Amino acid sequence: MAHPANLTLRPRPGLPRRSRKTTAAASPSGLIPGSSRSQKTVPIPAPASVQEGVMIRLATLLLGCLLLMGAGCQGPGASPKAQKLRQAQGLAAFTPPEKFLAGNFVADEMNPAFIFGTVRDFAASRKCRATWLVEEGVKERLAAPAGAEAAAEYTLYLEEDCQDRVVHYVFLDQSRMSPQQWLEWRRQFHKSKAEPQFGGAKAKLEQACQEGCEVRGELRYILKDGELVAKSPEEVLSAERAFAPVYDLNRQQKLDQ
Repeated sequence: MAHPANLTLRPRPGLPRRSRKTTAAASPSGLIPGSSRSQKTVPIPAPASVQEGVMIRLATLLLGCLLLMGAGCQGPGASPKAQKLRQAQGLAAFTPPEKFLAGNFVADEMNPAFIFGTVRDFAASRKCRATWLVEEGVKERLAAPAGAEAAAEYTLYLEEDCQDRVVHYVFLDQSRMSPQQWLEWRRQFHKSKAEPQFGGAKAKLEQACQEGCEVRGELRYILKDGELVAKSPEEVLSAERAFAPVYDLNRQQKLDQ
């Protein structure tokens, strides 16, 4: 037998030789370089105009949702009940003069006990949508040359349009009258009874004027769904406590807010 060292190993026929070439080193990601899987996808930013368009649409949708969810939102127009009452009383939309809106008001015709804050603040304190109205004939008269200056006082309505009711706060614009003119105007209607009925109120109002609480309007009465509220407006406001007075006419002193 031949010594194993002298034996020559020959490849077996039909079997390929194993290649001694080394494979390429793997990439750090474990993928073969050049493979499509090793390529990273870089997002391309959308043009600025497209981004702005998307933001505008989102803002519009958000604003619409907020409007729909808003408390007491009833749309731009008056409710059917409010429209019916306007038509029955011949009322039209109206913008009151600034002097009236910026002035204080009383809420009792004969013997007011309090002076309330500005008419503007009272309108803003209403829980439902508030709209100023006036009779169509009065509106035409005020629009005439020197019509507003010639009117000593006139009636205007603050409409509070709620889902379950429509309330009208009926005011008198007295922003062009002093307490003395206020009394003279009533003397035309009450004659000799004017002084005993309104004289005490006149003196109190004059004192309030000297202390910076001048009155520019009067809340004469309140209508609820077209029906007169039995209580005086002063009683209603005092019971609701939704709009506090600023001056006590009986005590002749300002009130803390």
